[in-house]
Amino acid sequence: MTNETLLSVKKLRKWFPVKSSALFGEKQHVKAVNDITFDIRKGETLGVVGESGCGKTTLGRTMIRLIEPTSGQIVFEGKDLTALNDKQMRLMRKDLQIMFQDPYGSLNPRMTVGDIITEPYVFQKMYTKKERMEKAVELMKICGLDPVYIRRYPHEFSGGQRQRIGIARSLALRPKFLVCDEPVSALDVSIQSQIINLLMDLQEEFGLTYLFISHNLSVVYHMVDRIAVMYLGNMVELADKEDLYRNTAHPYTRALLKSIPSLDFSEENKLRAALKGDIPSPINPPSGCVFHTRCENCTERCKTEIPPLREIGERHFVACHLYDGQGKVVEA
Repeated sequence: MTNETLLSVKKLRKWFPVKSSALFGEKQHVKAVNDITFDIRKGETLGVVGESGCGKTTLGRTMIRLIEPTSGQIVFEGKDLTALNDKQMRLMRKDLQIMFQDPYGSLNPRMTVGDIITEPYVFQKMYTKKERMEKAVELMKICGLDPVYIRRYPHEFSGGQRQRIGIARSLALRPKFLVCDEPVSALDVSIQSQIINLLMDLQEEFGLTYLFISHNLSVVYHMVDRIAVMYLGNMVELADKEDLYRNTAHPYTRALLKSIPSLDFSEENKLRAALKGDIPSPINPPSGCVFHTRCENCTERCKTEIPPLREIGERHFVACHLYDGQGKVVEA
């Protein structure tokens, strides 16, 4: 990992319009991603965590323009992706790829493994048919698949093998940035570790940069360099993983860490405070801090004023009124 920035998002928004029940009612939006700003360095793995529905997947897909952003900038190697037309964006696809969560639904059941892996070459009009198959054989070996199965169909493979096929396809164009959208959540625990280790080996071999989306904080800790915590479309904390686990700042992050399953059966551990309440509607989020309806430290200021994402330590950012920007807790 270097200190050189590979990709930056600035004030990124993705709002989905929702039909109003009233004929002349005010137009409403699901604010899936709301004014998010951060950088990713070359060779880094940035983990994105949060409850289901917080906007993790939408963020990842918007960053590579699989979903068009509502507003904001996505700067990749100095180029603003939001300013590119379809033809220019197609050329950029070589450097920006995604690995999907579902190894069953992400592969075309009517295509052989060889056709699935070589499809990016066909789309980009690269190589002859023979050369494409040679590349597919090479990728299968790299991803731990026996090339003898190149003419088989997805239904003939296990879940872990299908995910390896998906990894091989995403690596076909030798991308620089790869969005990993919960790549192991649908797999058995014994297979998860194999896929995680494969991704880490591939990162070292090909110099990849990852955005790793997951709800499993144990997996995230093993895999990433930094962690971004999302809540209701907003980024509430961003820090190096060690700093985030040891010096947790945001109340929501603390609640997430407390939710990690533990083999500690002591009375103290049993009394860990669980996060109360449900996530508010992203169509009509709370005023002020979006977390204030579930926060035990809520003040009147939290109900009316949106906290900025500010640095409270070295590369440690938090959006919370409990901190004054100097790493000190503000008296309620």
